[in-house]
Parts: sequence; C-alpha cells; structure tokens
Amino acid sequence: NMKIYTKTGDKGTTSLFGGKRVSKYHIRVDAYGTVDELNSYLGLLRDSINDTVVRERLLRIQKELFVLGGVLATPPKKESKKKESLLVNLKMIKLLEEEIDEMDELLPKMTHFILPGGHTTVSYCHIARNVCRRAERISVQLAEKSEVSEFVLGYLNRLSDYLFVLARKLSKDLQAKEVLWLP
Repeated sequence: NMKIYTKTGDKGTTSLFGGKRVSKYHIRVDAYGTVDELNSYLGLLRDSINDTVVRERLLRIQKELFVLGGVLATPPKKESKKKESLLVNLKMIKLLEEEIDEMDELLPKMTHFILPGGHTTVSYCHIARNVCRRAERISVQLAEKSEVSEFVLGYLNRLSDYLFVLARKLSKDLQAKEVLWLP
C-alpha cells in the first residue's frame, strides 16, 4: 500500500529516482513536473473527446509521458540500469510522426497562423501543446547541464507538433471554425 505523504519533502527537497535529494525547484524536478502537468492536461483533453481512436492514442501518449517523466527523474548514472520498457525510444517518436501524417492528410492546407480557440476541446489541446513546449524548453535547459536522452527531447518536440495537428483535426471533427490570425 503506497502512502501518500512521507513528510520527507517538508523542508523543500525531494528525492530523484535512485534516492539523491535535490531542491524542489531543481531544473530536473521542474522538467518532470512540467511533463506531469502536460499529462494532466492530456487527461482533461481525453475526457472531452468522444472519438475512441483519438482517446486510445492519447491514453498511449499519457503512458509514454509517464515513462518519459521517469527518465527525466533519473540522474544519468542511474538511467543505464533501467529496463527497456522504462525508456523512451525512437519507435515512440516514429509512431507520433505516422499519426501526424495520417491526420494532416485529411486537413485543409494551412494558409495563415491559427489562434487557439473555436471550441473548448480544441482549446484544451492548444493548452496541452503549450505545456509540452515548456516541458521541452526546460528539458533542453536540463540537457545543457546534465545528460538527457535525445529521444526525450525528440519525443517532446514531436508531441507538440502532434498536438497542433490534433487541434486542427478536432476543429474539423467538431465543425468548429478555425480562428485565423490576420494581421
């Protein structure tokens, strides 16, 4: 039975995978915490969608993000000891790319920048995309100080593209008007 509170973090520190204690504002904690925030928004998005294929894909992505967060929570020396199923790999990125291409083929060509909005579900998707971009920025910052798997950075980069295209697909499916930015 997992206990929710341990009281070990009451003085502003937390432990990474492997036991090393760091400040709660440590960039590694910020990176995986932002991935967790993204995962919560993806849950909100998934809950607002009826399309079972999209829901299943988002659930898979949420599970992959759980793995990715675990990788970010692991200092480089400990990462090599992790099982393959607990690592992010190229196959995950390729699958996102295939699904992006599949969705994109069915969408009208883009001629202008698109403003977030048009439907609540579409807006949730754009919020998730922005949190994904932030998770990527923080992970890149972490990568400048410590080793971060190239697959983690690639996955987050591709996922933000995925969420942009998904927002467009949702607009189309929900017959919501895309809000174009016209300067």
